[in-house]
Parts: sequence; structure tokens; C-alpha cells
Amino acid sequence: MSNELLVPAEMSEADRLTIAAGPVDGIGLMRRAGEAVAAEVLMRYPSATHVHVLCGPGNNGGDGYVVARILADSGVGTTIWASGPPRPESDAALAASECPIKPRPLSGFDAEAGSIVVDALYGAGLSKPLSGDAAKAVESVTALRLPVVAVDLPSGVSGASGEILGRAFRAEVTVTFARKKPGHLLLPGRGQCGEIVLADIGIGDGIIAQLAVSTFENGPDLWLRDFPAPAVDAHKYKRGHVGVFSGGPSATGAARLSAMAAARSGAGAVTVLSPPNAMQVNATHLTSIMLREAGSLEEVQEFLTARHPEALVFGPGLGPKPKVGDFALQLIKALEDGARASANPSHASVIVLDADAITSLAHQSEALFEAARQPNAPALVITPHEGEFGRLFPDIAGNETLSKLAKARAAAKRANAVIVYKGADTVIAAPDGKAAINSNGAPWLATAGSGDVLSGIIAGLLAQGMPPFAGTCAAVWLHAEAGSRFGPGLIAEDLPLALVPALRELFDAR
Repeated sequence: MSNELLVPAEMSEADRLTIAAGPVDGIGLMRRAGEAVAAEVLMRYPSATHVHVLCGPGNNGGDGYVVARILADSGVGTTIWASGPPRPESDAALAASECPIKPRPLSGFDAEAGSIVVDALYGAGLSKPLSGDAAKAVESVTALRLPVVAVDLPSGVSGASGEILGRAFRAEVTVTFARKKPGHLLLPGRGQCGEIVLADIGIGDGIIAQLAVSTFENGPDLWLRDFPAPAVDAHKYKRGHVGVFSGGPSATGAARLSAMAAARSGAGAVTVLSPPNAMQVNATHLTSIMLREAGSLEEVQEFLTARHPEALVFGPGLGPKPKVGDFALQLIKALEDGARASANPSHASVIVLDADAITSLAHQSEALFEAARQPNAPALVITPHEGEFGRLFPDIAGNETLSKLAKARAAAKRANAVIVYKGADTVIAAPDGKAAINSNGAPWLATAGSGDVLSGIIAGLLAQGMPPFAGTCAAVWLHAEAGSRFGPGLIAEDLPLALVPALRELFDAR
């Protein structure tokens, strides 16, 4: 598996472990990294007449000296601009000594139009704002619109958070090593990276395994082994039953979107739980989805006992009202009581809380978190966009020292729930600290009802037995993949059917 994401400290440890294991040493890794970057420059810009290599004083700069040496040996006009000398007797100093090009001070950086820039200043490990000569170099390169090849990560982008620290280069291509970093996927840093090339420099999977990494790029490698495939003798209830709560007569569409998505994602049976005054509206629009009147907690409990659904969706179309939050807490308590009373609980084991449920619970968030921590409570998946996240977790959302990744992790731990912190860089986080960053999102998903579809996909996969974190990651990826493949013109009603090609490919791979 190569979808682990390494924060800078983990990458440093991977380097150390690789060197300790031998036979490659530090300068050996540096030479391989520089060779990989130089190969990309030569392949992508074969007609380049001049390359400016910007070198910092650390290992990133050392990679740059290797790049400059190889480019010069290949007949490419090359200039090195250094922000400072490497530390004496370091691998970077050795790389600089092997390079025949005398560096010029970065303070005098002057590039001509039509040249190429290799950014080897600071990479992923930068922890303070880019300033001084480095910031001026960014401004100059940006003004000239020069193509930039970044080594590891564009200087100015935090490898841990994706935050832009002061100023940052905008690269056409970024060459990174062994594994990507969170900063490659989190916004706004992701927008600075251009195409990301992952180069193998000899840091093996066994070394990465020793790091006990807990952050991943979301994709099938992460969860495909858990992806459900129906058995030959499966019937509809063996494939999982999902219950979706509907809003009133003028707000039923969201529930139907969730219900259809749950069905398309493989749930064998899906029931819309409707208030009495919306029964006729729902009945008019539903065909393969079942419909049941459920205007009270007692009626819901009757449904749970009779039909044993594995997952529920609560929130879409219900309205941001206190009574919706009250009902959510009552529902969690009812499921907890049912699980406690039975050695083989017949009640739903997962609740997906979305949309209006999140806003309605914001004023009693501590009651929600306390309910989720009870031993027999159902598993919770909470799917806030940025505004809803801020309402449910105001102190976490307002902490400017935390990245989106760190905020999602903190929220998941507090709520004892899988958190889907939605956006172009959606983060999925579990209470145990495991997290995934989604990278296949598409702007076409920014349409009303898209989130309701996502909730249904999550419930559909979890009803089929996927673990909450794995199933939620799979749902987020599928949702984005369907949107990306459909492209312009997408509306939420298109998404359930748009899942089919991606589902077919996953089943074949499974």
C-alpha cells in the first residue's frame, strides 16, 4: 500500500531508518532524489535553454545541487542561487562539493523570460513564513510566469497542513519522494503543487510500516478489501437495510436522494420513514424504495424491531429546528437501550447524521457527544461542511493553529464518531486518530442535494457490513468519482446512477 501520507517528521524518520538499514547512505538518498527531479526536468522541458536552481541550506537544497550537476552534465545552461551555505560536513555540503557550478547569492536572483526554475529552497519541512530573499524570488518568478519544478513541496507550503506560509511558489510539477505529504492534498497548498510525481528513491514499504502512519490518501487501496460483494445466496435483507428519515411534505426530496443513493450503493432494502403529512408526496415518487409512516419515536421503534435496519440516515430535509436535535438524541438512546437489552441487537448499528441534524444538535452538542460515548451507543458518522462544522465544534473550528486535518481528528475524538469534514479537500477522521484526505473531488459536486446523496452512499455501504471508517472513506471516494466522471451539467439526481461504472470497476477489482 502506498497511500500513506507522511508528515515531515515521519519523512525524516523514514530517511533515518533507511540509512540505518543500509546499504544506501544519506548522500545516496540525496543523489537519487536529485536524479528523479532532473529526469522530470529533462523529460518535460527538452527545449529549455536555461534552468535556475534555487537551493536552501538544508537537505532540500542538497537535492537541488544534485539536480544542477546533472542538468549541467546534460548540456543544459544552469545557474544555482543559494539562500545560504549548507551546514559543514552535512550531506547537502557533500552534494554541493560534487557540483561544479558556483552558487550565486539568492539576494541577486535574476531570471530571464523563457527559463525554468527548480525550487529546492525549503520543501515540506518549512515551519515559518517564507520571507526575505526567498519571498522576493517567489514574486519575481510569479511575475515572469516561469515554469517551476518543486522539490518535495513548493517552498512556502507547509507539508503538515497545506497552509501557505507567507508566500509560496506555484509549481507546474512537484516531485516528492517515498510518499506524499498532507500538504500535497490539503488546500490551499494543493493548488500550489501542480502535477505531483511520486519518485521511488529506495525507501521501502517495510520502512514505512515501521512508522505506524495514521494519515492516508483516500482511495481503493485503503478499503477495497472491506468492500462488499454479495454472496451467491444473498437475499435483500442479507445485503443490508437502510432507513432514511424524511422531512415534511415540502421537504421530501433530500430523503429520496439519500434513499436512492443507499440502494445504488448496494443496500438490499431501503425504507423512507415519513411523517404522516408527507406520505402521499413520498408515495408519488418512490418505486423501488419502500415507504413507512413514522411520525413518532414509538413508530420508529416499531420499524426497528420489525425490519432490523443496519443503518439510518437522519437529517436531510428535516429542518434546522431544536425538536430535530431532540429527536436525534432520543433515537440514539433508543438504539442504545435496544442494544443493551439484546445479546444480538436487532436495531440499527450506525446512524449517519447530516445536514439539518447537525445544525439542530449544535445547541446541545455535549449531550450528543455524551450519548455517543455510551458503551452500547450506535456508531455515528457525522458529515458537516465548513459552516456546520463551525456550529457543532466552534472552539475547534476557531483554532487557527490547527489544520483541517487536525480539526477533523479533534472533532472525531470528541464526538466519538467518524467525521466527514466536507469540502474540495474532504477529510475523513475516526475517533482512534486514523484519517484520510480525499483527492478526487470535483467542482461539479457543489450542487444542492449532493451531500444528501453522500449520506445515502455511506449508509448503504455500512449497512452491508463495511467498518465505519473504511465504509465512509469508500463512500466519499465513490461520491467524488461519480461526480468527476459525470462532469459538467451534474445535478444531485444524476449521482446515484453515475455511481454504477465506478461500482462495477470496484467489484471487478474486489
